[in-house]
Amino acid sequence: MSGGRELGLALQTNKRPGAYAELARLAEDAGFDVVTVYNDLWFQPALPALLEIARETRQVRVGPSCLNPFTVHPVELAGQVATLDLASGGRAFLGLAAGAWLGELGVDQRHPVTAIREAWEIVSRLLAGDRNGFTGSVFSLPAGQGLAYATERPAVPLLVGTWSPRLTAFAAERADELKLGGSASSDLVRLTRGRLGPEGRRVGIVAGAVCVVDLDGEQAREHARRQVAMYVDVVAGFDPTLDFDPELRSALAARVRAGDEAGAARLISDDLLDRFAFAGTPRQVAEHAEAVLAAGALRVDFGTPHGLVERAGVDLLVEQVAPALTHARS
Repeated sequence: MSGGRELGLALQTNKRPGAYAELARLAEDAGFDVVTVYNDLWFQPALPALLEIARETRQVRVGPSCLNPFTVHPVELAGQVATLDLASGGRAFLGLAAGAWLGELGVDQRHPVTAIREAWEIVSRLLAGDRNGFTGSVFSLPAGQGLAYATERPAVPLLVGTWSPRLTAFAAERADELKLGGSASSDLVRLTRGRLGPEGRRVGIVAGAVCVVDLDGEQAREHARRQVAMYVDVVAGFDPTLDFDPELRSALAARVRAGDEAGAARLISDDLLDRFAFAGTPRQVAEHAEAVLAAGALRVDFGTPHGLVERAGVDLLVEQVAPALTHARS
C-alpha cells in the first residue's frame, strides 16, 4: 500500500494444506504487504504453512509471528528462516518473542531479553556465514560450525513481538519491526513509539489483533468478544495505557479458567474490545485500522478468525476494508 503504511494478514495454523495459499493469494492480489502465520502452542508449526504461502505468492513478505528461542534453538531458527528465504526468493522475515503459556510445559523462561538477543546474534552469524563461534550466557555457537548450504541472503529482517519495555529497548537497537501482538490500541502504539526513543525511529510498529468483520457489525463484535477473552486476561496487565478495574479483571480471569466463554465475553465492554480487536462492519474495521495507523503504526495485521466464517471475513477485508484504507490515504 502507499504512504509508507502497510496491511498484513495473519493466519492461525489450524487449516488443511492448500487453505493457506488460497488466503494468501487473495491478500496479495488486494495489495496486502505481509502474510504472516502464528506459531502458537498446541497448533501446527508455522513453517509448513509459510512454505506453502511462499510457493504460491510473488510479492508479499512472509514470516512467523512469532517463534521463540525457548522451544526452538537458535540454530534451528536460523535453518527455518533460511529455508523460508530460499523458498520465497528473499521475502522472509524472522519474528521472535519470549512466548506465552510455556510455564505449563515446565519451560524455563528466565532472562528473556538475553535469550532473544543471543538467539538473534546466532541467527545473524549463521546467515552471514560467520564461523567464528559465539559464547553467550544462554546459547552458544561452536567455532568452525555453520550452515551446510548456501543461503538466499546474508541477513533477513527481524520482527520482535513484545509489550515489554526491556525488549522494546532491544528492538530499538536491532529490529526492523516491533509487533504489539493482541493489541488494536492507538494509545499503546503511541506509548511504544515513545519507548523506542530517537534511536528506534526506524523501527516500524505493527499492531496485530483479532479481527472479525461482517456486514452484521453486532454479530461480528459479539464473536470477537469471545475470541479475545483469553488474550485480555493474559495481556491486559502489560498495557499501562489501560485502566482495567481489578475486580473486573479477576472476574474475567475466573470465567476464562472455568471455560465460560459466553460469561467472559459479557464482561468485555465496547471500549475494552476496541483495545484488543478490530471488529464490526467493514467501515468500522477500516476506521479503527486507520486510527491505529495514524497513531504511528507502520502496519496493521488483521488476525484470525477474520469473520464469522474465515473466508467470508477475508473477502470483506480485501474487497471493502483494504480499498477504504487506500482511499483514506490518497
